[in-house]
Amino acid sequence: MTAAADSTPDNPVAEPWGRVDDDGTVSVREAEGWRVVGQFPDGSPEEALAYFERKFADLAGEVGLLEVRHRRGGASASDLRAAARAVSAKLDGAAAVGDLAHLEARVAILTEALAAASETEAVAAREAVDEAVKQRTELVEKAEALAARDPRSVQWKQASAELTGLFDQWQSQQQHGPRLPKATAQQLWKRFRDARATVDKHRREFYAELDESHKTVRDSKTRLVEKAEALAPKGEDGIVAYRELLDQWKNAGRAGKKVDDALWARFKAAGDALYSARSERETADAEASREKIAAKRELLVEARTVADESDIAKARARLTAVQRQWDEIGRIFPRDAERTLDDELRKIENALRTREDADWKRNDPETKARANDMTRQLTDAIQKLEDELAVAKKSGDKRAIADASDALDARRAWLKALGG
Repeated sequence: MTAAADSTPDNPVAEPWGRVDDDGTVSVREAEGWRVVGQFPDGSPEEALAYFERKFADLAGEVGLLEVRHRRGGASASDLRAAARAVSAKLDGAAAVGDLAHLEARVAILTEALAAASETEAVAAREAVDEAVKQRTELVEKAEALAARDPRSVQWKQASAELTGLFDQWQSQQQHGPRLPKATAQQLWKRFRDARATVDKHRREFYAELDESHKTVRDSKTRLVEKAEALAPKGEDGIVAYRELLDQWKNAGRAGKKVDDALWARFKAAGDALYSARSERETADAEASREKIAAKRELLVEARTVADESDIAKARARLTAVQRQWDEIGRIFPRDAERTLDDELRKIENALRTREDADWKRNDPETKARANDMTRQLTDAIQKLEDELAVAKKSGDKRAIADASDALDARRAWLKALGG
């Protein structure tokens, strides 16, 4: 018994693709003739043929799915080639009824197309691997550059963060990037690992030295704190010694932020106590100086009247009396107030001294003698020039008249300046 003709578009032939013998043996038609695909003795010929046609439909579905995946893209060509090979193996001697040759032809066409795509993928994969090797090498070189730096010049917080970033990039490339050749990957990782180890070693050594240095500074500053705190009983008198300790503190170096801050708080508190004692004393002195300031201001009012005294000797006596009372009042606080008052009294003293100097110059015997001698000489010269002028006027000598007049005017001006 034979099956009905297959008239689908993929199989336009009018002859059937399968047949069923009386004993239930099912065969498929191929180019070389009929090939037995199996038996179906417990059913009707139609059921037997339908069973093996479903087998064919499953194979056709797999071929169609591969074609769709290839057209849509996104799937690896090498993976599709492997799937195509698997389907091709299923088609070889498949126990199915249908146009198996047509399916094999479609798979062959797909396999050829995938071969070309696989070559393109292989080129891209090699390029991706080359790029990944380049990127990994750059990470290695950056890590090695960190390892080669002088540990004493490295900012370790920044360097540690930078090395961590490089390692994160390495892991990301390893997880998401292409797989590198084993030998290359191992070589690059060894270099990167060795660089990390070197950086870690340098960092540990640096912080070990820093800890030792901090310990030395901490011990030194602790002793300075103890000395500063021991000055407390001296009060204000301990400030000079405290300032010397402060100079030593500034030159002692760093002991680490937390330790430095804690020690500085104690050191500063010791100094604050000393300066507080001085501030309290100054406040008390200022309070006690209020009456003294008022008294000195009254003396200034009296001292300013010295300028109104025409008799210089009396003026000096009055100012001396004021100065004596000024000294008896004593020091006042704050110092700025004392300086201001002293400056006012000094101005009055300077003004009186200027008057005394001028009076002494006027009344100095030697100065007077020189002035009288000059006056006499000028008087004689004026008399002589007046006689010469009179003679010149009589003779009408204009040049002689002019010269005598000019000389006479000059001598009279000098005489007037001397008070003559």
